[in-house]
Amino acid sequence: MNQKKLLSEITLLKNNAVGEKVNSRYSEFQEFKNKSEEDWFSELCFCILTANTSSEMGSRVQKAVGFDGFYKLPEKKLVEKLKSSGCRFYNRRADFIVKNRKHFGLKEKLKEFENERIARDYLSENVKGFGFKEASHFLRNTGSTNVAILDKHVVNILAENLIISEKPNTMNKKNYLEIECKLDSFAKKANLNHAKLDLYLWYLETGKVLK
Repeated sequence: MNQKKLLSEITLLKNNAVGEKVNSRYSEFQEFKNKSEEDWFSELCFCILTANTSSEMGSRVQKAVGFDGFYKLPEKKLVEKLKSSGCRFYNRRADFIVKNRKHFGLKEKLKEFENERIARDYLSENVKGFGFKEASHFLRNTGSTNVAILDKHVVNILAENLIISEKPNTMNKKNYLEIECKLDSFAKKANLNHAKLDLYLWYLETGKVLK
């Protein structure tokens, strides 16, 4: 496949049932802007849970633990709850979540930043367990539209379709921003923002439309 064929594939998806699913999921992200600080903190924890695992696992654990568990349980009890809910790396993730409780109120805090990419810098530098990918995931899920979520599935399809010349051995800030810049250009060609484009690329690689 190449860029032209990939654009054609996405156009086809826009006009069938996948497009409807993408639009529905996108609407959920946009509606998140109106949710409470409790919901935003729970979503931050979800994005910590999904790092290097799966969205399905993260959603399952998020539902089992809930805001009260994420925000109020003593760390030892949180470890037990994460473990019993099927969470991988439960000790490390519990540590991150407890340390991130000081960030309760992020919905209001992020209004201070000029744009989404500056907000991402803040999140990646201050939230335990967040790099650029996790910060972008959180921002997209809470209504942002202009940050790319460069997980392995998206990077694979970008390399396969010659949007990038090769997959990086490691994803640091420098090559993340370089790849995102190339994806900015492709998103314009596809007439999609990053939030929607990510859903289509993910579907093409996995056959699923997930958060």
